[in-house]
Amino acid sequence: MVLDMPRNAVIGVDIGTSSSKGVLVGLDGALIRSAVREHRPARPGPGHFEMDASVWWREFTELARELTGPGDTTVVAVGVSGMGPCVLLTDENDTPLRPAILYGVDTRSVRQIERIEERLGAGEIIRRSGSALSTQAAGPKIAWIAEEEPELYARARRLYMPSSWLVRQLTGAYVLDHHSASQCTPLYDTHACEWYAPWAAEVAPGIELPPLAWSGEAAGTVTAEAARETGLPAGIPVTTGTIDAWAEALSVAAQNTGDLMLMYGTTMFLVHTVPKPLTSPSLWGTVGALPGTRNLAGGMATSGAVTNWLRDLFDGADHTELTRLAAESGPGAGGLLMLPYFSGERTPVMDPHARGVIAGLTLSHTRGDLYRAALEATGFGVRHNVEVIEEAGGDIRRVVAVGGGTQGSLWTQIVSDITGRPQELRTITIGASYGGALLAAQLVGDASVDDWNPVRETVTPRAENTARYDALYALYRRLYPDTADAVHTLAALQER
Repeated sequence: MVLDMPRNAVIGVDIGTSSSKGVLVGLDGALIRSAVREHRPARPGPGHFEMDASVWWREFTELARELTGPGDTTVVAVGVSGMGPCVLLTDENDTPLRPAILYGVDTRSVRQIERIEERLGAGEIIRRSGSALSTQAAGPKIAWIAEEEPELYARARRLYMPSSWLVRQLTGAYVLDHHSASQCTPLYDTHACEWYAPWAAEVAPGIELPPLAWSGEAAGTVTAEAARETGLPAGIPVTTGTIDAWAEALSVAAQNTGDLMLMYGTTMFLVHTVPKPLTSPSLWGTVGALPGTRNLAGGMATSGAVTNWLRDLFDGADHTELTRLAAESGPGAGGLLMLPYFSGERTPVMDPHARGVIAGLTLSHTRGDLYRAALEATGFGVRHNVEVIEEAGGDIRRVVAVGGGTQGSLWTQIVSDITGRPQELRTITIGASYGGALLAAQLVGDASVDDWNPVRETVTPRAENTARYDALYALYRRLYPDTADAVHTLAALQER
């Protein structure tokens, strides 16, 4: 009797804001199986979002064992990614000193931003680092720990993010990818593609910053100890990894000059690939995930987070039912207009004290109207970011959508109608975990994203809706400046 040989495969795991996702993928790109572990960030104070690094490793090991449990595959490489930029500080023995501070949804570092800009110069920071300082940047978060928790910081020696923490646990290597480093403003010189020692010593004294590599390079191989914990074979290569949005862009081939990736998730992320470095005070200029690439990027602080909030408020409803009701509501959400700044706002507003606004409410509005208004708010935010990208010199020639929010057709259709731009959807839109699997496969073969993940459909704007949304967009742009004073006062009350 001839026994079937196990199929060679790769694993990709992404640590996200609300869940960790893992995929097992054949070397031909076929999705064999997937798995998810849900979690929630801790919110210990106003504007604070944190997560214990033990969650990342525990969920990785659970995902790896679930994906490989049937024993029908032989895993030959591992790819990792994660939300970011995050700040996890450890001592000299790699013991985490506190929960990791998350990316731009955590807005605690406003005072540190002001002080760093005073010392280094806001213009000089943009020139050298590619981005203005904001609550997205890792540098001010490190400074916050140094100032607010000095006894703890005195023991800090190393800096990790979710992907690099997984690499450390899997391989023993201390390494960070260039893209993640470029979001550690102002510690990284985006022109030289290396840490800038004078500013690192100023902002993060005593921290041994990790050696740098590109996202698709092998960081090391799975150790015997990690193999015992995860069930993975010892000795297989592990990618250096990167931040989730950039892994998502790789998963749908949105990394060529002129491409714009829209990531529909807990937050909305935009990554535009440009031929040369571009800067804007309202966006993030970064190096890309691949050598020689450059990006102009933006990110909204919420998108799916708002629809999740509404789902929780509407006990008993799920997203499928709420989406059906939102479709019935129709363009304009029955005369509702929302600012989706429920966790402050990142680009292009750059206001951690912004807050959500729902204008036009009446006693006749329904759950479907509110849910529709949230979806449209994301679309208006995307249009605002797109306009600022092009004002900064970007040239958007193709839009590619990815992420969990692309399931079903309503949300992507609304965004295309509001922006007037078609969106390309690939066959697999799982996102970052699939992009990590692609990079892992490229460590051991010649995997091509176009072969792995061909185009499935293109969402085309509907002209009659676009015309209606143009008028609503003008109101959307007015709503923030018209309400900012009142909202900032309320935000100050909340923070107290």
